[in-house]
Amino acid sequence: MIGNTQKSVLITGASGGIGQALCMEFKKSGYRVIATDVTGRSNLACDCFLEADLRSLCRDEESLKQFIQDVEANIQDSCLSVLVNNAAVQILNRTTAVSMQDWRDTLDVNLLAPFLLAQALLPYLEKAEGSIINIGSVHAIATKPGFVCYATSKAALVGLTRALAVDLGGRVRVNAVNPAAVATAMLIEGFQGKEERLAVLGGLHPIGRIAEPHEVARTVVFLASGAASFITGAAVNIDGGILSRLHDPD
Repeated sequence: MIGNTQKSVLITGASGGIGQALCMEFKKSGYRVIATDVTGRSNLACDCFLEADLRSLCRDEESLKQFIQDVEANIQDSCLSVLVNNAAVQILNRTTAVSMQDWRDTLDVNLLAPFLLAQALLPYLEKAEGSIINIGSVHAIATKPGFVCYATSKAALVGLTRALAVDLGGRVRVNAVNPAAVATAMLIEGFQGKEERLAVLGGLHPIGRIAEPHEVARTVVFLASGAASFITGAAVNIDGGILSRLHDPD
């Protein structure tokens, strides 16, 4: 609370595995949760859901203005204290197959939308002495074949995080988190019938497993809290140690 005013949070990409966990953890921490995604889910732990395609918001100023008005209307008597840029698209293609549309879709959702939302909502976030948390990826630092668009966009998002933190100074804190593999429903479904490969993936992390969605979400809630009041421009690796490990042959 700021005084007697409830804090609110806007979470993009709320219907995904990490998005659902973010909604739940912020709700448990007393926030009014404003969730948005291209489609809604009835089991989201949120106070309101705004259906929106971030690509459209990036390509049409009127759509962006209307979305911001919808957010404003749903803040109600709370103060917008946190923006979590969680929405992302992951288009997998090798260099020779990447198209211009792949780049447009990836950069619109993963990079431009986070900036435009931060810019448009800055007056509310600043008034609340709030913060912005961008959901990056370990692909911002270390990647693998086929992830050209995605890895580039996440590296740029981490760069945007640092640049905004410097440019905004003490007005609004801006941080990022870089998760490694997370046990979302989508990831688990992708390993159906290949459970041994999932076990291998977990074993590549020094901690011995992949992350749970709530572990990412709780780190984000911490970064949004007063306990992290001196942290800005940071990119926290929630990676189970995988970025610290070499994979040389024995």
